[in-house]
Amino acid sequence: MCAGSFCLSRPSVPSARPASPDSTEGHQAKGGGGLPGTDPVSPLQPPPPVHSPDHSAVIVPERRGDMPELVVTALLAPSRLTLKLLRAFMWSFVYCAAGLTAAVYGCIALTNVLCRPRRGCCGQPRCAAPACLKDPTLGEHDFLSLRSSGLRLHSVSAGRGNGPLMLFLHGFPENWFSWRYQLREFQTRFHVVAVDLRGYGPSDAPKDVDCYTTDLLMADIQDIILGLGYSKCILVGHDWGAVLAWNFSIYFPSLVERMVVVSGPPMSVYQDYSIRHIGQFFRSNYMFLFQLPWLPEKLLSMSDFQILKTTLTHRKRGIPHLTPDELEAFLYDFSQPRGLSGPINYYRNIFRNFPLEPQELATPTLLLWGEKDPYFELGLVRAIGSRFVPGRLETHILPDAGHWIPQTHPKEMHQYMWAFLQDLLD
Repeated sequence: MCAGSFCLSRPSVPSARPASPDSTEGHQAKGGGGLPGTDPVSPLQPPPPVHSPDHSAVIVPERRGDMPELVVTALLAPSRLTLKLLRAFMWSFVYCAAGLTAAVYGCIALTNVLCRPRRGCCGQPRCAAPACLKDPTLGEHDFLSLRSSGLRLHSVSAGRGNGPLMLFLHGFPENWFSWRYQLREFQTRFHVVAVDLRGYGPSDAPKDVDCYTTDLLMADIQDIILGLGYSKCILVGHDWGAVLAWNFSIYFPSLVERMVVVSGPPMSVYQDYSIRHIGQFFRSNYMFLFQLPWLPEKLLSMSDFQILKTTLTHRKRGIPHLTPDELEAFLYDFSQPRGLSGPINYYRNIFRNFPLEPQELATPTLLLWGEKDPYFELGLVRAIGSRFVPGRLETHILPDAGHWIPQTHPKEMHQYMWAFLQDLLD
């Protein structure tokens, strides 16, 4: 039915006789409160037809059931204005925070340069990959062609034919190598695949910031699973990989049989929690720096990537016992031309869809969290649990762990994973 008035005419209609006072058509509804001799018309029903004087056509009066567009616009105007003001306030806050964090990180980077003048103000490009990236016990290197985007993603896989697909998604500042312990552990019973996400390492890295939106990253994961010949997988994610895994389980639940999430919340949970707990903003201050163009790449690369080195090797907040060769396994990719731009572009899209709607989580999930995580508060664990369908979430908090559980506490992680996945193997 169209929104305007309309007229239906029939070429030949039998002559209508006048309605008698006792007839159904002419009676006055009891209690209707209308004028004598008229029928009150319900607003939920179309008005009765009106006969033309010559009784040759029936004219259907104009129906007013559809609300005029002007009225709809007026009713929605306050909500639209509120949303615009909310977004304007949000972006004002983001860029003010970005300016402050840029000043702090600028001082840190300058101090690193002054303390280590021989390293200079730029990162030194690595000409050869460290030997640990070529370790044959971790799996075979390959490239996956994505159907949706045409991009090629680098992957390392092992154990094809040994069981279900176990797909690993890394975080920042990492790559596929962060899953080295899990690749060795689970290849005997699973087909394990660790990918370099778009923008990382040898994988294709589009230059445009808009090429790193959540929707496109979701399509990448879907293409990986289907391209490997599977209809579902066990999805394992850490940090940014965890964020992507949460989103993927919401929008593509049929492709995720089980999920293992380490040190990373869903974005909608993170948004709501951070608004109520200002301390979380301080823990994630680097996200505001990463909203700026080119400057984050410059600051992170100064003094031969000293900020990244400190992040990965810090005695309390980093990865203890990380060997120089293993550290180079991460720095090698970032030292290549535009090696940092792709990963930082993930963050430049993080506020694009603010505010996010709360979402119910239902995929059977094992959640591992470090009690001493310097980047995410422990309260996020309870916030995640409040969004879950009862009985679908298994949570374990590791008391001595920080943020890098797959690399710092692999044995504990493997024990929880084997127990969580045992019924699939049986």
